[in-house]
Amino acid sequence: MKKLSIGTCLVLMLSLAIPAQAASDLATSHLFYEEISYLVDRDVLSGYPDGTMRPDTGVTRAEAVIMMGRLKGFDRTQRHTGFSDVPSSHKASGYIAAAAEAKLVKGYPDGSYRPNNTLTRAEMAFILSRLFIVPFRTDISFTDVSRNMRVYEPVQKILAANITIGYPDNTFRPNDTVTRGQFAAFLARGLEPKFKNDATIKQSYLRDKTKTYVYDTEFGVERHVYNYVPARNGLALGYVWSINTKDNLLLTDSVEFETSTHYTFGMPYSESYTELEYPVKIGQNWYMNTMYAAPREVTNIGVTVKTPYRMFTNAVEVTVAANSELLEKGHIYYMVEGFGEVKSVDLDGTVTKELIAIE
Repeated sequence: MKKLSIGTCLVLMLSLAIPAQAASDLATSHLFYEEISYLVDRDVLSGYPDGTMRPDTGVTRAEAVIMMGRLKGFDRTQRHTGFSDVPSSHKASGYIAAAAEAKLVKGYPDGSYRPNNTLTRAEMAFILSRLFIVPFRTDISFTDVSRNMRVYEPVQKILAANITIGYPDNTFRPNDTVTRGQFAAFLARGLEPKFKNDATIKQSYLRDKTKTYVYDTEFGVERHVYNYVPARNGLALGYVWSINTKDNLLLTDSVEFETSTHYTFGMPYSESYTELEYPVKIGQNWYMNTMYAAPREVTNIGVTVKTPYRMFTNAVEVTVAANSELLEKGHIYYMVEGFGEVKSVDLDGTVTKELIAIE
């Protein structure tokens, strides 16, 4: 009897789609059940011939590329790859060749691809930072990822895009391997706003990316909606917060991201502003990363703030002092967990921005 090659078995196992709920080893209580179900429904992820999904098994470099290939609609026809250990006869050669041509994956210095190696978190960061458009990046404070590491920039991008959040001990663990369930979660977060909401720190100030936030401002009513914008004015954007008028005419696009040390608001490919530094405490102050802004200081916590949308009782009050040299007239703004900035008031009491609705 003819034996099947490893490559053939791999593709057979990945080509037989089974509903996530039918997988014998995937309980609805699994941490990544929804993300796995989402990718199965999109024909990106499949189970194995024995009816299992194996969510806690390490995802191989070949499996990761097959998932990305299905997502991108790559031609899976077997062909030459250029990698010494992935001949054209390898059943994943088409996807691997296509992913390499698209510069989503790279091989090793010895010319190999090592398709059966389990993907590491560092490799995952490189792949996903290339797969998804991220028009911004953030400084990171992971204790095990330093600026002199090649993986630093990719981690910056996937952290800013709410694809990863790291571990509670403030590590990223780049050398740890990635399971099938984890990779499914990372992919789903790159694709769907509701899954991005899961990649946040505890007590996050980020807004719900599935909602539209409406503000009354000194310039008129603004509607902030999180959406996918392939490109604007010749620049690739991806997921951003688009700010529109009440009649849904575009004003600008903005970004909002958060790490364990700060919450930041800004514009794609442009300036960003640290609105809050963590841990929050009265007297904490910081300078913005621009010469045209006055320092900011937390002047109160647990503040009650009334807006047309609702009354908040747990706001953080941040004061920006007046500074004539910087043309800063001074103002106070209020930040609330899960809502970001809900109100801004000039020092003379004039309200310049407040939340009026969430849709």
